[in-house]
Amino acid sequence: MPAQKASPPSPREDVQQQVIDWRHHVLAEAGYTDEIARSIAESDADLHRAVELLRLGCEPEVAARILV
Repeated sequence: MPAQKASPPSPREDVQQQVIDWRHHVLAEAGYTDEIARSIAESDADLHRAVELLRLGCEPEVAARILV
C-alpha cells in the first residue's frame, strides 16, 4: 500500500500559522527566548503588551507568566 501524502493545510490554517510565525518573530526581536516567544505567539496574549512589558524592564519569564 503506497504511503499517502499529507494534505496541504487549508488556506485558513496556513494564514493562522503565518500569523503565529510573525508574532513569534516580533517577540523574538523584542528579546524573548525562542521557547517563550513561541508560547506567547501561540496564545491570545496581546502582542503589543508583551513587547511593552520587556521595554519597561520586565523579565521575559515574568512577562510570560503575566501574559499566558
